[in-house]
Amino acid sequence: MIILPAERKLDWKHPPWMTLGLMLACLLVFLFYQAKDPRLMGQAIGTYLDANLDELELPLYLDYLERQQLRGEAEAGDRLEYLRFLQGEGQRAGLAAAILSDRAFMDYLVDDRELVMNSVERRYWAEHRPPIQARFIDRLSANEAGLIPAEPSLYRFITYQFLHGGWGHLIGNLVFLFLLGYTVEKALGPGRYLLAYLLCGAVAGGVHGLFHWNEPVALVGASGSISGLMGMYVAFYGLQRIRFFYFIGVYFNYFRAPALVILPVWLAKEIYDYVMAGATGVAYLAHAGGLVAGAALVLLLGRGWFQAREDFYEPEQEDRDEAFSADYARALDAVARMDFVTARKRFEALWQANPDRPVALEHLYQLAKLRPDLPDFRERTVDLLHTYLRLQQLEHLVKTWQEYLDLGESLQPLDPEDHNRVLFAALRGDDLKVAEKAFAKLRERGPLDQVREAGQLLADEFTKRRMAPKADEYRLLVRSL
Repeated sequence: MIILPAERKLDWKHPPWMTLGLMLACLLVFLFYQAKDPRLMGQAIGTYLDANLDELELPLYLDYLERQQLRGEAEAGDRLEYLRFLQGEGQRAGLAAAILSDRAFMDYLVDDRELVMNSVERRYWAEHRPPIQARFIDRLSANEAGLIPAEPSLYRFITYQFLHGGWGHLIGNLVFLFLLGYTVEKALGPGRYLLAYLLCGAVAGGVHGLFHWNEPVALVGASGSISGLMGMYVAFYGLQRIRFFYFIGVYFNYFRAPALVILPVWLAKEIYDYVMAGATGVAYLAHAGGLVAGAALVLLLGRGWFQAREDFYEPEQEDRDEAFSADYARALDAVARMDFVTARKRFEALWQANPDRPVALEHLYQLAKLRPDLPDFRERTVDLLHTYLRLQQLEHLVKTWQEYLDLGESLQPLDPEDHNRVLFAALRGDDLKVAEKAFAKLRERGPLDQVREAGQLLADEFTKRRMAPKADEYRLLVRSL
């Protein structure tokens, strides 16, 4: 069973660069650093078999596993069954690989070889086996950079997060990292996101180490870190209902639930799998540790370092579009019913919520135009002029201004500053006729300094266009003011 939060859609206009960088780092580590592992293991197996060490160690290993099985260790029983199968098939290389891969068995031989080998065997073993371990096995990526609970080291709490046990392990983790990472990165920003990712992975490794403190088997993979992202994801939303994707067997669908309610479900699943799944090699407790670490970072430090950015909680663009379309349709319906009071209220709410969409303000302007003698018409005109100027929609700005001159200027004149804005916009749009008309309106009521500045600007513009008579006309006018 898989349950994943799916509240956010990816916005490729703002790619999750840190998430993509972490994915690339894991891939490069696997392709280049971990690429040496098959070669080293092949050399180790070849050297091991050339020295006939399997004849010495296989009986000891079978006895070692049988005693572990008697102590109730299920993994030992599974491994013992697999070895007997290989033995029956005469697979010396497979047997050698299984023996060489068991770091705990090597430690057992180092500690107890006096008890399990005679003096001749001990001398031969000491001459051939430790060099194989040092030259090949200890240089495997998991043994160099994986998190080994029996040999804890600070740097390994970070490095183990970038190692993986195979293509399936790597691809699975990269998919989940991408699905969860872009949302958490949007919430925190790339820097704090990276810190949280590594910290959750370190805590996950620590939890795994607490329950396997004496084991020499290395932990590798980004699963603990990714579980931390899952914990952070739901903690950001708290008890807000969000969308989740689930997959059971061959069936999948979506459901909505309070975000934090799913956290104990995830935790219970990891603990159940740890208790019931047996020897799968999956670090379920590391997953649980990552989940708790991620949620704790947000719930305990969510007002400081790990506080989500304000824009994170804004609705997705698609959701905003749907809501706008629905509200816009209701406002138009009120207009169709001639219910202008309701229409004004709905368009006003739309405009306040969507200042980057002038269409609602345009409708308010059209409604106000029904009574050009009222102050509302002038207010809506000024709002619309400012909006068109901000959005650089100069053609609409000029058209609205000219319409107001015809309908409302004689009743409620615009401020000189409004005419001045139109003048500058017309000059940017290379419309000198409108610019002159705006200057004429500015000259009627504008401050003297502002009129002089605008007149000089017009003179300069006509000079650039080699229209000397017009340029001289405005220069003389400026001097006369």
